[in-house]
Amino acid sequence: MKPLNSFIIPFRGLKPGIHRYDLQIDETFFEQFKQGEIHEGVISVHIDMEKEERMLLFQFTINGQVILPCDRCNEPIEIPIIGNERLIVKFGEEFSELDEEIQVIPESETFFDVSPFLYEYIHLLLPLKRVHPEDAQGNSTCNPDMLARLNQFLQQRSQDPRWEKLKEVRGKK
Repeated sequence: MKPLNSFIIPFRGLKPGIHRYDLQIDETFFEQFKQGEIHEGVISVHIDMEKEERMLLFQFTINGQVILPCDRCNEPIEIPIIGNERLIVKFGEEFSELDEEIQVIPESETFFDVSPFLYEYIHLLLPLKRVHPEDAQGNSTCNPDMLARLNQFLQQRSQDPRWEKLKEVRGKK
């Protein structure tokens, strides 16, 4: 059995109406997308698929967490993933994407693979800045050794005489 078989939703033969699916995403899911930055995490996905005569309407509820390196100290950090997404799948003559929310699939198809869409939704739910939170006193909870190295680097950089020369050049304009 392929690792992503549970993300293939068969719709041929289903009666019109709402059909519910609950899926779990873990490392096995992320292994299938080797180019991605996420390799660890546990996410629950609830899908309400409404089947109509000429289309499928998917409502995704995504809730869980992934583990990524901190942008500041590079230590692992748990990032919460919470969101709702919608996808409309229409039946047509061939595969096409009308926009990010509307897909067209051939009428001859009998199933729909939601895995690439879930992968994209999870990445879109990631925050831009991924750093460890501050403690109650306002201090960073990042790796203290790495913070010390960063501070040392910043001090060396500020003491570099080339920066002063560049500031002089910039000031002459």
